[in-house]
Amino acid sequence: MPYSCCLPNLSCRSSCSSRPCVPPSCHGCTLPGACNIPANVSSCNWFCEGAFNGNEKETMQFLNDRLASYLEKVRQLERDNAELESRIRERSQQQEPLVCPNYQSYFRTIEELQQKILCSKAENARLVVQIDNAKLAADDFRTKYQTELGLRQLVESDINGLRRILDELTLCKSDLEAQVESLKEELLCLKQNHEQEVNTLRCQLGDRLNVEVDAAPTVDLNRVLNETRSQYEALVETNRRDVEEWFARQTEELNKQVVSSSEQLQSNQAEIIELRRTVNALEVELQAQHNLRNSLENTLTETEARYGSQLSQVQGLITNVEHQLAEIRSDLERQNQEYQVLLDVRARLECEINTYRGLLESEDWQAALQPLRHEQCMRHKFLHPLWPTLPHRALQHLWVLDMPG
Repeated sequence: MPYSCCLPNLSCRSSCSSRPCVPPSCHGCTLPGACNIPANVSSCNWFCEGAFNGNEKETMQFLNDRLASYLEKVRQLERDNAELESRIRERSQQQEPLVCPNYQSYFRTIEELQQKILCSKAENARLVVQIDNAKLAADDFRTKYQTELGLRQLVESDINGLRRILDELTLCKSDLEAQVESLKEELLCLKQNHEQEVNTLRCQLGDRLNVEVDAAPTVDLNRVLNETRSQYEALVETNRRDVEEWFARQTEELNKQVVSSSEQLQSNQAEIIELRRTVNALEVELQAQHNLRNSLENTLTETEARYGSQLSQVQGLITNVEHQLAEIRSDLERQNQEYQVLLDVRARLECEINTYRGLLESEDWQAALQPLRHEQCMRHKFLHPLWPTLPHRALQHLWVLDMPG
């Protein structure tokens, strides 16, 4: 008993021409084993008349083979996907995790060295300031020393001038003393001569002559000479005392100035010596600090170079690992895409299989095969979009239902 076609979303009113009924999915298909339908396939007579010829059997066999190849490829891709997942899992389990070495101790050492360098720089700056202060103090003391030296030279020149004056006064005193001595000798000679003359005259005259002269009293020359001598002696003594007192005062003042200048000069010399010692000590300490700074800079440079090479090696390892991870991630994404495509194909195939299974098992579909006639198939073209993906069981069922008797 023939059955009529009552598939969902399939219309028997679509026009059917005399050319072969080729599914639209066969054009441009890239799957293996597809688009090899023989050209002498009948124009939908197997659906309309309920009988299949030899070419239709070949088409059915081709579609069954195609579905089998689809399923085989799906199973093969699932096996490949499972194998790749197992390999990736084994590789991820076997690969040891990359442990980055701990550089905290080296970082602490670098920080300590940097702190030492900063302390050394601060100490060097402090020493430079002290050296500048010492140089300024030395310049001040040098200026004071030059000033005191000029004052000392002035005082020494004054002392030399006073000494010349003292020598002149001493010579003048000697001359005056010599004059006084000569005057005393001359006075003594005059006295002796006068006494001799008086005695001679007395001897000549004797008692015979008594001459009285009514004249003014004679001047006592001795008294006058004595008064003159006493006046000159008093004047000389006064001048001598004044000169001696003045000389003593000037000498005492000059001695005081010389003593104070010598004491100040000694103190300045002691300070200069002490400052020179301090400057020498600071220069030695500065040189030591320079050497320490140079050694620390060399150590820091070597440490930076060593850790820079280690860091570059670690960076290279990280780059290699990142490259490997990127490759693995790209492989995983590609396999995931392939797996999703396969899952979509599988889901679509399962959905179609379930759909056709439901259609084959429904009684409405079997009752819908009876009113189908050959004239309607010749007037309307029948083209089902799911024809290339009909499962093998559905095709066999249709084959059995449409066979005569």
